[in-house]
Amino acid sequence: MKIVYVIDSLASRGGAERILSDKMSYMAEHFGYEVYVVTCYQNTQTDPNIYPLSDKVKQINLSIHYYAQYHYRYPMRLWVKYSIYRRLKRGLIATVQKINPDVLIGLGYFNADLVCGIKCNAVKMVESHEARIFTMSDKGLHRSYFSRKFMKYYRNRYFRHVEKKADVVVTLTNGDAKEWTKAKRVEVIPNFTVMPVVRMSSCESKRVIAVGRLEWQKGFDRLIDAWAIVNRKHPDWQLDIFGSGSLEASLKQQIASLGLSHVSIHSFTSNISMEYSDSSIFALSSRFEGFGLVLLEAMQNGLPCVTFDCPFGPSDVVADNVNGYVVKDGDVPAFAEGLCRLMEDDSLRSSFSHASVERAKIFDKDVVMARWKALVEELASQRA
Repeated sequence: MKIVYVIDSLASRGGAERILSDKMSYMAEHFGYEVYVVTCYQNTQTDPNIYPLSDKVKQINLSIHYYAQYHYRYPMRLWVKYSIYRRLKRGLIATVQKINPDVLIGLGYFNADLVCGIKCNAVKMVESHEARIFTMSDKGLHRSYFSRKFMKYYRNRYFRHVEKKADVVVTLTNGDAKEWTKAKRVEVIPNFTVMPVVRMSSCESKRVIAVGRLEWQKGFDRLIDAWAIVNRKHPDWQLDIFGSGSLEASLKQQIASLGLSHVSIHSFTSNISMEYSDSSIFALSSRFEGFGLVLLEAMQNGLPCVTFDCPFGPSDVVADNVNGYVVKDGDVPAFAEGLCRLMEDDSLRSSFSHASVERAKIFDKDVVMARWKALVEELASQRA
């Protein structure tokens, strides 16, 4: 069985890159598949992979300088962008046809229309790691009127082509699956994590943890507003946010303006499991998610969770009032109330902690990867 993944780069720190590295390694190591990953905009000589990748996975770097277009002004930039796309198209077609895979997999947010359009005998699959309604979305961005109109047209055309050409679309959540109304076939297979659990949380420390990129999507501004309410009742509790991004300065300014002395922002750490185990509650304040892998990581470490019911993912992972609270999206006072309720009840935290560990077993990597094995082998046999 030959499987080819197409991605922009594995040199970025993100949930999709992490789960894809784990998944490809598992397929090669445990199933014996011949797995290839084509990284289009990466040169591993200068930009190495962030996450471990099995030596059995063959990585092919097209090393296309995508960002070269930004060295030019319009209208020259458009010509350079077009030239880069042509180079990408030629390189991808030649590479895929040379490998002649049984299954060709693209990502919903990265040239999935081009990947699905390559002429070959492979089954064409698209993985929707970023929920469809937020792929190429204007949310959190400031675009001109004409830019918004163009992106709307391009986005609609992009997804029409993907749905027409892809044999199957695989989503992470049931909510996202409902968005792919015109796809030939839609399957839901959640994420898993192979992050080692150093030790389980005792849920006795007065510490709440949040993890993610410091960007608008992750909604840390909402979490800080909620903490201003929490702080009035529980000034002895600490909130630690782990991440980096463009909003770091503004979030620190928000913390200072609210006079929150027990809120800290830390850089990403390679030992996040230890940070989970030193905490008692996990908070997810995202405006939207593809899945919410950090929720699963926190649950494996025995943390109760408080999350907004944002589209999509959290409600698929956290069972409300069983191992955490799933509150109405954007309801900051309700979010604060959920945190306070857990802070004030040691036995409730302990109960939710045990429930988190049990629920996390649904997303065990062996269970999830068995579903992937069944799907790709069924599709490959049908095509054969």
